[in-house]
Amino acid sequence: MLDRKTLLKNLAIGFLPLLVFIVVDEFFGLAAGLIVAIIFGLGETIFVYLKEKRLDRFILFDTGLIVALGLVSLALHNDIFFKLKPGLIELILIALLGVSGFSKNPLLIRMTGRYFKGIEFSEEQLSQMRRMMRRMFYLLAAHTLLIFYSAYYLSTEAWGFISGGLLYLLLGGMMLAEFIRARRQRGKMAQQLQNEEWFDLVTPEGKVIGRAPRRTVHGNPDLLHPVVHVHILNSKGELFLQKRARNKDLYPGYWDTAVGGHVSSGESIEHALHREAEEELGISMAKFQPLFRYVMKNPHESELVHAFLLREEGPFFSNRAEISEGRFWQVQEIEKKLGKNVFTPNFEQEFALLKKYVLGSVKRNA
Repeated sequence: MLDRKTLLKNLAIGFLPLLVFIVVDEFFGLAAGLIVAIIFGLGETIFVYLKEKRLDRFILFDTGLIVALGLVSLALHNDIFFKLKPGLIELILIALLGVSGFSKNPLLIRMTGRYFKGIEFSEEQLSQMRRMMRRMFYLLAAHTLLIFYSAYYLSTEAWGFISGGLLYLLLGGMMLAEFIRARRQRGKMAQQLQNEEWFDLVTPEGKVIGRAPRRTVHGNPDLLHPVVHVHILNSKGELFLQKRARNKDLYPGYWDTAVGGHVSSGESIEHALHREAEEELGISMAKFQPLFRYVMKNPHESELVHAFLLREEGPFFSNRAEISEGRFWQVQEIEKKLGKNVFTPNFEQEFALLKKYVLGSVKRNA
């Protein structure tokens, strides 16, 4: 992922001809700066042409801009123009930052992209770069106004500091602020991951092959993780179902299996089974009968379901944070409401297995 530091580096590389012009002009004079910058720009053009068999219009634009600035400098050889020159150059960068940061046209990104062939940016990366460019736009706009003001109203020494050293201090401060912001964001993410529940990732046979946080497995059907379900059957052949609380992420207000919950990372199926039964319905010291294991997959997630049967009459003490209500249902009552958005898809899928392996024998024994 392209970070903020890399973005600033890309922007600097995109203006190498101008930077060469400014440095040489500062130490050796205007004529020398103009000559060296033109040679540098032409060298870039020839290098790209030999390597890629094309003329880079952006390099030609950079070089042409240097030539224009140099000729104007020679024609208007006076102090005020030299003092305004850094501000004029920054105005060009501000315009490019404005187009790239406040519109859908990533002009500056395409310009610097010639130095980083083969890199493609996601929408999130482009959004991050636009935010960075908007911050730089405001910073350079303020600095340019200071340059213009100091060129007319302040001493030469003050102008020299504002047009040179102050810019580096502002960019350094911006980089420090971005570094602190990034550290805080990473700290918040680390804290969220630490507090978040983690699940094992498994094969359909139940072999653990990794682990991931809840927010990752919910929303990615490719990540299979284990869960436990308990079906409670009374002596009348009725199934106890729970109605999911309204604050649930998935299927709030739907009727579902009596007990259902995830197996935490590193937790055994047996421990998760007893923990979930006690947390949701207050059931402890119960004898659960293993039923079947299967893979349940929907657009939201994939679960390796370990289903168990409990023969119990109740009463049960529902956890109101998880369950809004619970009651026994007759099998015929359930069948009449299948496919009508009353039950969760998970339960409807599992109900077919219950009819095959459990409820059929109940009817025969009745």
